[in-house]
Amino acid sequence: MPHKRRSQSWTELKQAGNECFRAGQYGEAVNLYSQSIQLLEKSGQKNKEDLGILYSNRAASYLKDGNCSECIKDCTTSLELVPFGFKALLRRASAYEALERYRQAYVDYKTVLQMDWNVPAAHDGVNRMTKALTDIDGSSWREKLPPIPTVPMSVKESLAQAASSAPSPQQNSVIDNKKKAPGPEAAKKAKALKEEGNEFVKKGEHKKAVEKYTQSLGQDPTEVTTYTNRALCYLSLKMYKETFSDCDEALRLDSANIKAFYRRAQANKELKNKKSAIEDLNSVLKIEPNNMAAQNLLQEVQKMK
Repeated sequence: MPHKRRSQSWTELKQAGNECFRAGQYGEAVNLYSQSIQLLEKSGQKNKEDLGILYSNRAASYLKDGNCSECIKDCTTSLELVPFGFKALLRRASAYEALERYRQAYVDYKTVLQMDWNVPAAHDGVNRMTKALTDIDGSSWREKLPPIPTVPMSVKESLAQAASSAPSPQQNSVIDNKKKAPGPEAAKKAKALKEEGNEFVKKGEHKKAVEKYTQSLGQDPTEVTTYTNRALCYLSLKMYKETFSDCDEALRLDSANIKAFYRRAQANKELKNKKSAIEDLNSVLKIEPNNMAAQNLLQEVQKMK
């Protein structure tokens, strides 16, 4: 019944968009959110809060699809409608980071922490950006940052009130992070992106490979080898914290994954975590007693001071 479709309200379209997003159909979610935005803007009842949420939701869909520039545009619009929107800032920070616009990402992550100090994603983001910017600009990297906005007290207070009556963003994000198996379409896309990543690895272009693997995981967050491949790239880029989280994720999905233990051991060795490195290598050797690489690395680690 096609006429039913046209008379849907913006709230129904938004709901449908949310359902597509949860099902991993990010392209369709973008369409539905776009229709919802159009309807709401036409209706004359321009409720800034509602529009801000719609733009932020569409931004999340773009981000999952690897379309970072559209994500940034939508987050910026959302933040114009509702200044200091928490999710929009975090989403924009992720998109800036993916595009290697580390200074802007740093500012957004920092702004989130002014609003709520207890956001692990923002702390991790600040740490990653600090490291990336130090690598690029040396010790004077802070001088090159755009200004960090000051979050007004009124925003902090209303957030504190909301937080005391609602589940914290952490609890929400934990629910969002349940890894769902992708549909056949997404699985196909994920595989193609992963293969593009593998090609970049062969050429030694680890940064580009990371981008492809990240897009691939956006389509299929359940593919273990994509995590261990990306961990390998992070190791080469000396991004050890990221190496850890990819290895941990791989081991969550497959608790006997040799590559994940081995790469985490390599990262631990680089960070001089002798005890953890030995534990990881022993885990490898428990599964594969004749693994030469692990035996050799174990000898090296045991000699460490």
